[in-house]
Amino acid sequence: MAQDVLCEVSNCTYWANGNKCAAESIYVVSHHGKEASSQKETDCQTFEPQG
Repeated sequence: MAQDVLCEVSNCTYWANGNKCAAESIYVVSHHGKEASSQKETDCQTFEPQG
C-alpha cells in the first residue's frame, strides 16, 4: 500500500504541505459508473489496468 498520497488540489481540506493528502482514506472512482480501461476514465493519475 502507498506510504504517501500526493495531492495538487491546494484548496482541499485534506491538502497538506509538500502536496501531501492528509485524509484517513482515499476514494477513487471511474467515470460514468463503468469499469475503467485507462487512466483517462478515472480520477486517479496512477491508474494502471490489471492484467
